[in-house]
Amino acid sequence: MSFSPLSVVSQKAIHGAVQLKRSQVATTEETRSLIPTLPGHFYVDPAVFLAEQSKIFAKLWFCTARASELKTPGSFQTFEVGGESLIIVRDGDQQVRAFFNVCRHRGSRICSEAVGQVKRTFQCPYHVWSYGLDGRLVGAPNMSMMPELEEAERSLLPVHVRVWLGYVWVCLAADAPDFEESVVNQVTERFGDPETIERYGLDRLEVGRRIEYDVRGNWKLIVENFMECYHCANLHPELVAVIPEFRRGFPTQHKVGYGAEFGTDIRGFTFDGRQGFGSLEGLGAEQDRHYYGMTVLPQLVINLVPDHAIIHRIFPIAADRTVVRCDWLFASDVVNGGQDLGPSIELFHRVNTQDFAAVEGCQPSMGSRAFKDGGVFVPAEHHIAAFNQWVRDRLDEPA
Repeated sequence: MSFSPLSVVSQKAIHGAVQLKRSQVATTEETRSLIPTLPGHFYVDPAVFLAEQSKIFAKLWFCTARASELKTPGSFQTFEVGGESLIIVRDGDQQVRAFFNVCRHRGSRICSEAVGQVKRTFQCPYHVWSYGLDGRLVGAPNMSMMPELEEAERSLLPVHVRVWLGYVWVCLAADAPDFEESVVNQVTERFGDPETIERYGLDRLEVGRRIEYDVRGNWKLIVENFMECYHCANLHPELVAVIPEFRRGFPTQHKVGYGAEFGTDIRGFTFDGRQGFGSLEGLGAEQDRHYYGMTVLPQLVINLVPDHAIIHRIFPIAADRTVVRCDWLFASDVVNGGQDLGPSIELFHRVNTQDFAAVEGCQPSMGSRAFKDGGVFVPAEHHIAAFNQWVRDRLDEPA
């Protein structure tokens, strides 16, 4: 696919967060026709994957739950982030909180379910220590016999939480990077202003469909695939029929604020170009009949079209396995009004299926001696080299 914000990201490093220099891309494009990729072991070595867990996913902001799905106090979901299990819950004050899913008594996992509902407390299944929705230890067997037990000291360990674009973001680091500088600015610099993304009202939209893809491939292969369109003409016939400029094979995000225009005879962002739905409230004329895509490092992809949005959350599971949860977001009246969402969903479902099959076709070769030193990026893919360098920088690996 053609999701590449990397040529327009920030010029400065902030708290070690997600920033790349425009000059990195310009220099490589001007001086080399072919640029080396990462060596193959970056995609198969469990030690590299373990380092990514601690140095990337545990240090940066990570997108987890859809906030609206935590409907009432006690609604919770669990996620694996940076090698840790987390509980994301809505508390009694309607605030979203996140905690390590670890009992402070003997370390038992408290919640085993991916989604659930509790009334007022979480209860450890091992020795029945109980915690409030705010994480505070509120009870334990024979608690009166342990006067030295300090509830505050044995409360669930919290992690940083922000809600943005309708999703819950967490950061495990003790000192989290500034959210606006490290996350919001990636999207702001893609558009050139902070207001455009807000016009889509992603927090007000509803999930019309969610599909989870279990991909036998490294997370970086998925990110790299999303960043380029060199493969689009070959792999995505339905997509290039809707957006003909994708046939050229170049990423659409080479200009700040640029959106790819629908074909002349295309009526909507659907698998066969048929009419979709009315434009989302608040969009301007410049967003009509245009597609915008961007990658928010390390693991979110945002796709925007006039009548809906497609959000990919990428969850690295192992060096050779990644789960991608794809949400199709529509206006509430579209989701609840009996409208046929099928044609809109089908287009990107086909794109996803085609993309992930390609990734799975690459993964087995990453460990081949033929790919020991990696491959090459052609000019249409040069921007991916900046992402590769970003990974190296996070892992303290030499170029």
